[in-house]
Amino acid sequence: MTPARPRLRVLPFVLLLAAATGHAQTAPKLDVPYVPTPEAVVQRMLELADVQPDDYVIDLGSGDGRIAISAVKDFRAREALGVDIDPDRVREAEANAEAAGVQDRVRFEQGDLFEKDISDATVLTMYLLPRINLQLRPVILDTLEPGTRVVSHAFMMDDWDADETANVGGNYVFLWIVPAKVDGHWELETEGRSVDLDLQQRFQQVEGTARIDGQSVPVEGRLRGAQLQLDIGGQRYVGQVDDDRIQAVEGEGAVAGWSAERS
Repeated sequence: MTPARPRLRVLPFVLLLAAATGHAQTAPKLDVPYVPTPEAVVQRMLELADVQPDDYVIDLGSGDGRIAISAVKDFRAREALGVDIDPDRVREAEANAEAAGVQDRVRFEQGDLFEKDISDATVLTMYLLPRINLQLRPVILDTLEPGTRVVSHAFMMDDWDADETANVGGNYVFLWIVPAKVDGHWELETEGRSVDLDLQQRFQQVEGTARIDGQSVPVEGRLRGAQLQLDIGGQRYVGQVDDDRIQAVEGEGAVAGWSAERS
């Protein structure tokens, strides 16, 4: 497989040459070589993330800036930020943004992506290596709001299965929707009765048990962002998670008028 986009820590040829002649400057340490994302893949990444005019896109390891620039130029995102540790790539990205006429809505920062606060992103994009994705995974799950879309070119996040996958000429693109946290004990109120609900969560997958009329009933479910779908005793429950509350979402075939609180 072709190495992931070397955006983080590339040693430019000019610095190697300077080192050989005894005039080297301190260069940033890079984790992967720099390989730009093909333009068709950039477009598919942003399509899969369903970038909208109110989105704030952050691209980690932004290289020449093509993903962040396309997000605001082609998909009309409100704003985009690219982060790259290589100052040469940052300067190149800034020049590309100016040439595209979007320098007022996209900016680039030189810095370590592991130290960047990404909590305000509504869309996060990246083309990194599997080990880097895995290091970022807990940050993504713990700091990004439920419903934030995360798109990766080429590489997955170990056992966190993607919500959607696309193939662009042999290049794979993966989408994850950051799930709400529903692990724990809930009191579900429906049709004038209370149901004890114990849920265990593994990323977007949910399972557990419900106590109904003194009997234990298996529960299976799935999250897509903050929306939770549960099968409880053959009945379908759809709800919107808001921290320690879940409110029913109306839908064909779904139980109406229920709510739940975490205890």
